[in-house]
Amino acid sequence: MNFVEEMKWRGMIHDIMPGTEEQLQKEMTSAYIGFDPTADSLHIGSLVQIMILVHLQRSGHKPYALVGGATGMVGDPSGKSKERNLLSSDVLDHNVACVHKQLARFLNFDCGENSAEMVNNYDWFKDINFLDFIRDVGKHISVNYMMAKDSVKSRLETGMSFTEFTYQLVQGYDFYHLYTKKNCKLQLGGSDQWGNIVTGTELIRRKARGEAFAITTPLIKKADGTKFGKTEGGNVWLDSARTSPYKFYQYWLNSSDDDAKTYIKIFTLLSQSEIAALILEHEEAPHLRILQKALGKEVTTRVHSEEAYTRAIDASEILFGKNTAEQLKSIEERDLLDIFEGVPQFEVSLSSIESGVQIVDLLAQQSQVFASNGEARRMLKSNAVSVNKLKVGEDKLVTTEDLLNDKYVLIQKGKKNYFLLKAL
Repeated sequence: MNFVEEMKWRGMIHDIMPGTEEQLQKEMTSAYIGFDPTADSLHIGSLVQIMILVHLQRSGHKPYALVGGATGMVGDPSGKSKERNLLSSDVLDHNVACVHKQLARFLNFDCGENSAEMVNNYDWFKDINFLDFIRDVGKHISVNYMMAKDSVKSRLETGMSFTEFTYQLVQGYDFYHLYTKKNCKLQLGGSDQWGNIVTGTELIRRKARGEAFAITTPLIKKADGTKFGKTEGGNVWLDSARTSPYKFYQYWLNSSDDDAKTYIKIFTLLSQSEIAALILEHEEAPHLRILQKALGKEVTTRVHSEEAYTRAIDASEILFGKNTAEQLKSIEERDLLDIFEGVPQFEVSLSSIESGVQIVDLLAQQSQVFASNGEARRMLKSNAVSVNKLKVGEDKLVTTEDLLNDKYVLIQKGKKNYFLLKAL
């Protein structure tokens, strides 16, 4: 598999330094990408870079995932409008460990010569003092060179600290260190990192008299102009504690047709012919969302697990009335709350449910699902009320057997009106 050709048809190359493709064809090449450890989870914005390393390894080359334990203490100004908060070493150590665990779901860290390796730039920066750094590194890169970078020029009016200004030197040294210690000749990253990456190749040329290379990827944008990886609730995270598998799957399922055609090339390992066949099948019946479902399955399974994907499917079908009551009982609390986020919720008495409570009292007295007993009875008689997806009559006695996750009762009024009762 030719790495550059693979990246090109997937639309994953923005810039490539001359000689890079020849280097990759000549020998097994080590390459690295840096990951930001300022949170204890990566989000789907990081998936582009992760997938590049996956394809690199599949092409027979050696991937290095660099987590910025040191640079995380500095803050990268690229694409930022203001300086970010700096984190303590304890928080960064925790975040680095979490990121490693997530990367292990994608990269093979035990496959011989081209096994993936994770490195932390704090390991080499912790022993470098300031005077040594400005003498041995700073003298090789001029201020004029640093000022010409877009990441610096864009901040000149609003201002940036010396700390952020020196970031490109720090990242450049990372490349130099990996080049000299690990024979790493290629750095990969997003297009906003080009300036920082080139600083590294320049430092290698001047300080080590060597030649290094670079590839960057386009910054992913949605077809409607909104930011990829963002929802009303914020980032879509790879950690299920931050973004449930249900919400994660829904993000991909809700992609537009145009976005799905782009995403399925970037975020899956499906072949060119498989993707072409899926696109053709999708275009024959767009309403079936074949492309979005295939995309959601591939990404959710890889990030979480096949079991998590199956649970996400089961959860998704609740709103379309395809679930059985038994399936509903197996859905985890986090998924249940995510599915019914925004629907009316009422607190009801747990003790009354433990004793057994008449459905009319529960829906009209303890909660406001119905405005009155009379309305509740009319709807129950017309077979328009469901408890946990099962139609019920006015003789229904709600007990602890009806509690989902020992806490909730799902009420459906008519076809589309849902209510979640929480027993306390």
